[in-house]
Amino acid sequence: MSVNRIASRFAKSLLELAEEKGQLEAVRADMDTFGLALENRELYLLLKSPIVHADKKISILDAIFKDKINALTMSFLHICVQKGREPYLTEIAEAFIVQYREKKNILSLKVISAIPLDDQVQNQIKDQVRASGLASGEIQLDTSVNPELIGGFILELEDKRYDASVARKLDLLRKEINTKVTL
Repeated sequence: MSVNRIASRFAKSLLELAEEKGQLEAVRADMDTFGLALENRELYLLLKSPIVHADKKISILDAIFKDKINALTMSFLHICVQKGREPYLTEIAEAFIVQYREKKNILSLKVISAIPLDDQVQNQIKDQVRASGLASGEIQLDTSVNPELIGGFILELEDKRYDASVARKLDLLRKEINTKVTL
């Protein structure tokens, strides 16, 4: 079975159970926390390792997360380890967040800019996306800064990317000049 299918099925099961138990928001917060924790290379490699026994992985997860996450989420992590699905926990956490956003009609939008964006600009971007008809519900805006863009921004929405950066425009201009010079 493919990694995406495994992740999707486990994430869907957790989502449905959390909703049934009235703990959806708590579990979503836990999955965010868990996803951030998996950015730690040592934890990530530990969970992927076939050498480390499941009991040891469970005790390590307990030591890290026991008092920090919901009991339902903790039980889910235990089940994943017991079923031998711990190598896919990164993908399961990501799939859970995607499914949660779909369920709650939340559009995830990423903006990369040359300088930090203030709240007013962020609200203008959200308004423009709503006006375009791409989003009807809530918009979650994730921003990052890349000074190499020189100016402008890059907008990423699902599998689409709109690059309105000065660096891209300069690159296009350079290519156009090089094409005309070689003719």
